[in-house]
Amino acid sequence: MDKNSKIYIAGHHGLVGSAIWNNLLQRGYTNLVGRSHKELDLTDQQAVKRFFDKEKPDAVVLAAAFVGGIMANSLYRADFIMQNMKIQCNVIEQSYLHGVKKLLFLGSTCIYPKNAPQPMREDALLTSPLEYTNEEYAIAKIAGLKMCESYNLQYGTDYIAVMPTNLYGPNDNFHLENSHVMPAMMRKVYLARLIHEGDWDAIRNDMDRRPINPTDKLRKEIGEGNVDGRSDKERILQALAFYGIGNNCVTLWGDGSPLREFLWSEDMADASVHILLNVDFKDIIGIEKYSSVFYGSRIDGTVDRNNSEGRGGAIPSLGEIRNCHINIGTGKELTIKELAELVRKTVHFGGDIIWDAEKPNGTPRKLINVDKLHSLGWTHKVEIEEGVEKLYEWYQNSLK
Repeated sequence: MDKNSKIYIAGHHGLVGSAIWNNLLQRGYTNLVGRSHKELDLTDQQAVKRFFDKEKPDAVVLAAAFVGGIMANSLYRADFIMQNMKIQCNVIEQSYLHGVKKLLFLGSTCIYPKNAPQPMREDALLTSPLEYTNEEYAIAKIAGLKMCESYNLQYGTDYIAVMPTNLYGPNDNFHLENSHVMPAMMRKVYLARLIHEGDWDAIRNDMDRRPINPTDKLRKEIGEGNVDGRSDKERILQALAFYGIGNNCVTLWGDGSPLREFLWSEDMADASVHILLNVDFKDIIGIEKYSSVFYGSRIDGTVDRNNSEGRGGAIPSLGEIRNCHINIGTGKELTIKELAELVRKTVHFGGDIIWDAEKPNGTPRKLINVDKLHSLGWTHKVEIEEGVEKLYEWYQNSLK
C-alpha cells in the first residue's frame, strides 16, 4: 500500500484501534477513516453497506468488538456471541463486495482450548474444548478468523487474522463491570487506597470520569440510577464493595494462580501495522500451497465481476489449509497474583489483597507461541514492569 491508500479502522477509539491509528499516522499514512459507534453501528448491515458505498476504503482494520472480562462474559453470554458475529459478518462481507485489497482482523488468544499445550501454537485451534467462561466470545472470534481464511481460499482475497494475547495500554477500559483484568485490578487498588486515605475529592472525580451503571443484582442493593461523583458516600461505598473494593482492602476473583501473558497495546499496534504493510496471505501459508488460478477472483484480492460463477479456491490436491492466523504476544508470562503485587507496588497500595477462591479462575494458563510472528520480522519492545507503570501514568492523566 502507498501512503495515499485509504485505510478504514473499525474501532478507532478503542484500546487497539486508537494505537493502530496513531502508528499509521507516525508512518506517514494519513488517509485514515474512522467512525464512532454513534456514527456507525457495525451491527447494522445496511448502515455498514452505506458506509462502504460512500468511503470505498482500500484497506480495513477490524479492531471493533464487544469485549469484557470474566464477569461481563458470564453476565452477557448472548451479547458476546451475537454482537461480535454481526460486526464481523457485516465488515468482512462488505470489504469483499467493495474490493478491499487488504483486511486485518483482530481476534483473541481465548480462541484456544482451555487445556491446550503451552505455549499455544496456531495449530492448537479446535483441538479440544474451550474455556467455558469466555466460550461465546471465543466462538465468535474463531468464526471471524475462519471467515478470513475461507474468503482467501475461495475468492483469493488477502485477509489476515491476528490473535493478540491480553492487551493493556492507553485508552484502556477501566470500568469496573466489563474491563479486563489489569485495568480493573489497578482501579480497584487505587480506589481502596483513596478510601483509606479519606480522599473523597479524588474518589468523586474518579466516579465522575467512570460512573457505575448498576447491574440488576447491584440495583437491588442500592436502587436505581448510576453511581457517580454526585452520589452520597454511603451509596458509593456500597457500589464499590459490590466490586470487592473496601477500606484499604481489595477482593479479587479466583486464587491468583492462573498464568497470563500481557502485551502493551502500542506494541500490538506496531505488530499489526507491520503485518498489514509487509505480510500477505501467501507469505503465511507458502506460495506453493496457494493457487493463483481462481474462478471469480484474482490472487491480488480484486474481484472479476464478469465471471458468472463467482467462485474459486485452493486446488483440492494441495490438501487442507488451515490455522493461517498469527499469534501476537511476548512469549512471557506471570501469575495473576504476581501481577497484583506489581500493581500494588506501582499504585503505592499498602492494604490487603484478598483472593476469593469461590469465584472462577478462568483458563489456568494462556501463553502463546510467537515463533511465526518472529519469523515475519517483529518482536515486542515493552516489558510488563515498564508497561504497568505506563498504564498507571495514563490512568492518572485521564482523571485530570
